Amino acid sequence: MSVERIPSTPQTSLPPLPWRPAPFVGLSLILHTLVLIGVFAEPQHWRIWLAIFIGNHVCICAAVLLPRNHWIGANLTRLPQAAIARGEIALTLDDGPDPAVTPQVLDLLDRHQAKASFFCIGARARAHPELVREIIARGHSIENHSLRHDKTFAFRGWRWTDLEVKHSQSLLTEISGQRPQFFRAPAGFRNPLLDPILARAGLHYASWTRRGFDSVRGEPEAVLRRLRRKLAPGDILLMHDGHPAKTAAGVPVILAVLPRLLDEIAARGWRVVSLREAMRA
Repeated sequence: MSVERIPSTPQTSLPPLPWRPAPFVGLSLILHTLVLIGVFAEPQHWRIWLAIFIGNHVCICAAVLLPRNHWIGANLTRLPQAAIARGEIALTLDDGPDPAVTPQVLDLLDRHQAKASFFCIGARARAHPELVREIIARGHSIENHSLRHDKTFAFRGWRWTDLEVKHSQSLLTEISGQRPQFFRAPAGFRNPLLDPILARAGLHYASWTRRGFDSVRGEPEAVLRRLRRKLAPGDILLMHDGHPAKTAAGVPVILAVLPRLLDEIAARGWRVVSLREAMRA
């Protein structure tokens, strides 16, 4: 691993957001209450109450399974206007750190004078603390991607979800010396109970503008094509330094795609930054 240190760029600390239920969540709570009252007040209309209940839960499931929606809470899917005016694109990297891939990604970013936000899995950070510290030393940011990246994250109860977020936040802060400011759910599937938990932890939810599916597709051209489509300042790009798919030659797709992507962005006169840098005034 290269030990060169790149000067860090200005970053900002976002103010905590007081939690208020999103309109969709508030409406859902009202519907649940009305259904409960209706069942006791007019049980003969139970089919109507059941239909309302089922319909509401279908909408909730849609909100959970559509990662870029804003129905169940604030969701950063594009950078603010100030970042767009500066010609900035945010690069976010999920599922690391990975001892085989992350060091190579860091070297590529250094070579292109680019910064990124690494959404780390708490358990992987605990297994590779030296990589977390290296990410910080290179001028990037560490963000929260849950403790274990559990595939059932979106369907868990309040206490489990709260502990998963809180323990990962504490662990990443202790290892990196930098408190994560952003959270991204595993696979982007948000628990409907997540928003107040993030507010208590001082975290802002971030998804993406576009992703290349580089964790499941082994074709670099297809991944690059998705990331380049309508690429513009203000975009938040998602790639993976952890659990990456591999090409037919066994090369992690991110290592085949990232240099070409960074070259193209630089050629257009834009800059690749971390979320924290992009959110500065």
